[in-house]
Amino acid sequence: MRILLCSCLITVALGLSPVVALGDAQSHRKAAENLLIVMEVDKSLPKIVDQVVATQLQQNPQLASQREVLQRFLTQYVNWESVKEDTITVYTQEFTEPELKKLTEFYQTPVGKKANEKMPQLAFLAGQLGLKKAQAHQAELRQTLEDQKSKPGGGG
Repeated sequence: MRILLCSCLITVALGLSPVVALGDAQSHRKAAENLLIVMEVDKSLPKIVDQVVATQLQQNPQLASQREVLQRFLTQYVNWESVKEDTITVYTQEFTEPELKKLTEFYQTPVGKKANEKMPQLAFLAGQLGLKKAQAHQAELRQTLEDQKSKPGGGG
């Protein structure tokens, strides 16, 4: 009788484990979604699209007449509804549920709100600085590549 009871309990426990795991996965995803909402990712995507279009037009002035097409295209594919589930998945892969909850708490504080507001622009500026540094040394890169080609077995 005792063996039968233990067997039943083990069977029930094993049978319920996927439900518990699913519940954990759902709450993990919900924590990620809450963080993204607090960070206002849905509201920042149009600004990112505008920045990408502006950068593309700055780097490729010949595309100026196609501005509306670029804007429409990016708005169609880079919007909250189209990236929401994939973004949630990425966040759940990178952060545990407790970490997501702590991040949400942080982004609800005044300094968290300021960081959320300033970080995208700071990251963009840092990228621009890096790009300018690399462009300033393009001739050096070209020379290094040419030198490598001229070495035996070097450029093949």
